[in-house]
Amino acid sequence: MFKRIGEFIKEYKQFSFVVASILIALPLFIAGYRDEPQIFLSTVAIGMTIPIVWDMLRELRSGTYGVDLLAATAIVSAVIFGEYWAAMIILVMLLGGEALENYAANRAKTELDALLSSAPKKAHVLRGRKTVDVLASQVKPGDKIVIKAGEQVPVDAVIIEGTANFDESSLTGESLPNAKQVDEELLSGSINLDGAVTARALRAAKDSQYEQIVKLVAEAASSKSPFIRLADRYSIPFTILAFAIAIGAWVISGESIRFLEVMVVATPCPLILAAPIALISGMSRSAKHGIIIKNGGALERLADINTMAFDKTGTLTKGQLVVEQVKTFGGLEKEEVLRMAAAAEHNSNHLLAKAIVHEANTKKIKFPKAKNISDEAGLGLSANVHGKHILVGRDSLLKKHSVALPETSLKNQTVVFVAIDKKLAAVISFKDEIRPESSTTLEKLKKFGVKQFLMVTGDTKEAASKIAGRLSIDKVYAEALPADKIKIVEEAKPRPVGFVGDGVNDAPVLTAADVGIALGARGSAAASESADVVIMLDDIGRVATGISIAKRTFFIAKQSIWIGISLSVLLMVIFASGRFKPIYGAAIQETVDVIVIFNALRAHGSPKHKTKRFNELNA
Repeated sequence: MFKRIGEFIKEYKQFSFVVASILIALPLFIAGYRDEPQIFLSTVAIGMTIPIVWDMLRELRSGTYGVDLLAATAIVSAVIFGEYWAAMIILVMLLGGEALENYAANRAKTELDALLSSAPKKAHVLRGRKTVDVLASQVKPGDKIVIKAGEQVPVDAVIIEGTANFDESSLTGESLPNAKQVDEELLSGSINLDGAVTARALRAAKDSQYEQIVKLVAEAASSKSPFIRLADRYSIPFTILAFAIAIGAWVISGESIRFLEVMVVATPCPLILAAPIALISGMSRSAKHGIIIKNGGALERLADINTMAFDKTGTLTKGQLVVEQVKTFGGLEKEEVLRMAAAAEHNSNHLLAKAIVHEANTKKIKFPKAKNISDEAGLGLSANVHGKHILVGRDSLLKKHSVALPETSLKNQTVVFVAIDKKLAAVISFKDEIRPESSTTLEKLKKFGVKQFLMVTGDTKEAASKIAGRLSIDKVYAEALPADKIKIVEEAKPRPVGFVGDGVNDAPVLTAADVGIALGARGSAAASESADVVIMLDDIGRVATGISIAKRTFFIAKQSIWIGISLSVLLMVIFASGRFKPIYGAAIQETVDVIVIFNALRAHGSPKHKTKRFNELNA
């Protein structure tokens, strides 16, 4: 307990000093002493006001309006009029509000900062037959590493031996363990829950997934958004109004004390603190949902998006090809062709090979073990299955082996040819499936106020139009190069324009968009670094979640600002009447600050009373 008190005093020195001064003077005041507490507290008040005025002057010299002018004026006026207790309450209010802001910022960034403290530090590297412990930063691409149960994956790697379940929640937000086996990739920072695996390092620690996220965390530190600057500008008319009421009350009544009575309830702390606390809280809440928002400006623009553009492959679609059709020749059954093709492709890592094997497994087709498998680079492969010679690959592979091909129109289609004993057996075509959450995501975005949807992709017009039609996307821009994508997004209206993508080729347009949103769970590091928002789950539905959080955050920020302004103006009018002592005004203004700050902190959590519409949009 005493340790925590010591840490608090060290963290909030000025606030602690003011509170300690009051605690020292209060017994003397109660005991009947008047002069000693007044001299002591007045000295403390003026002494603590000097750095406030100094900071205000520095802000003025840098071109920023000093929003603490009202507080400094109130403190000095209170000391002049002998209302030293009021001066101390104003100081407690001012410095206490600052302490609350720091507390809110620390609380809000907990989820992000935790990544830094838990970064992988060590690795077990195989050197010949020996295992050597080294720093994670010393692991090089190609090194063989051993990851034991309960340990973190030190760098991005691919499993070469063993199977285990891995916890990727710190990276993706997904709480369920992910089963990994040979040839599957491991993300640095994930935790091995059971068993031991041997893996080959794909990247150095500084280039691995975990370090990419750490970089995003560093960029996620609060940057002043346009909205906060707008809140600062509110302080100019607010200050003018406060001085007008205070001077007016003094002139009309002829009592100079009226000036002080108005000033003590006119301090702009609610105005200063409301927006940043709400924004930091909203960014923290987003992080809890697996959405890293790099700065407050991105959060503001995310709340106001009118046009949303999407890449196709890997964004609206799964980016994983599946078998669409098996067209057979020579009277062969589809199951027989799939059996032969899957047997030949069983050990291949090619995407199309995996799709064929997956289709056979889905249809519960058992396939034999192939022999004499020969991989012909860039063309396909050949194998012997039950004494038959099988070819699986491009048309050029079959032509190389003198297999006759029929005249068929396969333009803009992804296909694989299968030949058995030098005769064409089948043409297998593939398709990229739409993500199951894509349709509902677009529906939610429309309800959140997005007016237009675009698809901007490098894929063919036919493939793009087919997907866009099924998702009711307004405009399709196909066969677009990175430069084309930038031009399309820059010319799109109405603004702001958001772009959602995941590939390296999306990095330039993610930078150009008003809000670049990267699907970072399986996307490229370049896309994540270029984007304003990074979704750490393989779930496009989080785009709608992010916009929902952004809208609520800015509603609360604006609400908090206007609550502060309204209550302060009301109190100024009341205290201008001269019916209340300045010390009462200082105490009431402290309450106003607390109300505004805690209202702004609501952006960190979910609404307690969810409406039916809110539940529908966030289901």
